[in-house]
Amino acid sequence: MMSWSISWSWQASERISAIAAVEGGVVVSNGLELTLLESNGHIRWTVKTLFRVHSIHYQNGILAALAAHGFYVISTTDGRMLHEGRSTFGGFNDVLARPGGGWLLSGKEGQLHLFSHEGVGIKRFKTGKVRRLVGWLDREHILWQSGDGKLWCGRLGNNYSKRCLEDRIWSWVSRLDQGRLLLQTSSGEIWEGVPHPFGWDYIEKLQSDSLEPMEGIRCGDGWWVLGIEGLLYHLSGLQGQNDGVLGQAMDLGDLLQKVTADSMVTATRNGLIRMWKAPHLADSERESRYKAAAEAAIARDWDERKSMFDKARQAEDEGRLSLAVELYQSLGRQEDVKRLLKRQKEGGE
Repeated sequence: MMSWSISWSWQASERISAIAAVEGGVVVSNGLELTLLESNGHIRWTVKTLFRVHSIHYQNGILAALAAHGFYVISTTDGRMLHEGRSTFGGFNDVLARPGGGWLLSGKEGQLHLFSHEGVGIKRFKTGKVRRLVGWLDREHILWQSGDGKLWCGRLGNNYSKRCLEDRIWSWVSRLDQGRLLLQTSSGEIWEGVPHPFGWDYIEKLQSDSLEPMEGIRCGDGWWVLGIEGLLYHLSGLQGQNDGVLGQAMDLGDLLQKVTADSMVTATRNGLIRMWKAPHLADSERESRYKAAAEAAIARDWDERKSMFDKARQAEDEGRLSLAVELYQSLGRQEDVKRLLKRQKEGGE
């Protein structure tokens, strides 16, 4: 039985250009403002921006925001800017968090840019035009859709390489979610696939109805797709159930984000945000709630951890290895602990 319903809605004063799920709530870019709404719809903060933010992504207490030709990192605790931005010729068109920290951005000139969590540039890779960053298969392998609609896998290690997954051209591709992808062929069929760096572990046609996806997400009960006409479609073909549709006579807009396994948010460009909840997914929800609460705690904790890490590095540089080991230990950085213990054995303090 379908039991998704709207738990709250919020009307922005200006047009919405981007949304992202954050710690159980949602951050909204409307006009020249960013607003973070808590899971209950209350506003945590609103900040002014110099330019309209056109893409946002969240990781560990930090928002990566793309605006004009630049890239900015912003704290979710209070909305303050942690890095006033990096820019590139032509600007960036997409951003994705990297597993284990950091960001990957695609530039409009056909390059991928790797940044640290705090927004410091690390490396650049020549890729050709990127239409969409699809997702990470692991810390080194990233999937993207090229300008001509093909899927590529890049290995962003010291030996950079890239390969085309196959010759098929896709008119639309979702983000990778729990290792799975939704894709649309040029003839309009919707497929689901589990990719690996050299092809597919599994790929299967889900349906061939006339559905024009704007966005697709995978919640606790499977895939949801926001269609071009502003309706949400439940692709439950895998379970053999009847497909469900949400938002009849509503116009849900063209922005959709998964918030937790049992909650998702839709937004219309003219400013209406709706938070959807599914009580029948309560178990998944509990798990997701804990995860969102943990993310919020990490966010508050991030500044503290960053300063502790800086102290550990300084102690190491100054040769105070016991203190450095203690600090790295409390940060859970076992590799650094092992490295310094070895150094202590070899040369002492």
